[in-house]
Amino acid sequence: MTTMREAKFEIGQVVKHRVYPFRGVIFDVDPEFNNTEEWWESIPEDIRPHKEQPYYHLFAENEQTTYIAYVSEQNLLPDGTGNPVAHPQITELFGDLKDGCYELRYRLGN
Repeated sequence: MTTMREAKFEIGQVVKHRVYPFRGVIFDVDPEFNNTEEWWESIPEDIRPHKEQPYYHLFAENEQTTYIAYVSEQNLLPDGTGNPVAHPQITELFGDLKDGCYELRYRLGN
């Protein structure tokens, strides 16, 4: 039996990738890997993360573009710069950036 662990990062938090030069805002969390086997196998084996950990959906940016990223918890770090992320979809879900975390515009049940 697999034991689920609690996610280290939260929705709205600004994070950066441990290896690659991009950062983003978390907008969803999967308790463990929930993507295609093809996607997982496309990651080089020597850096492929394990599946039994939280995976995060990010509104991501790098120096060239914005995009949606799917990243394992082991490959994320808090961003710490305090700078906003320029992804155009952020305003659909989030309001102001405070202390490295965007405030949700809407909460379920409100």
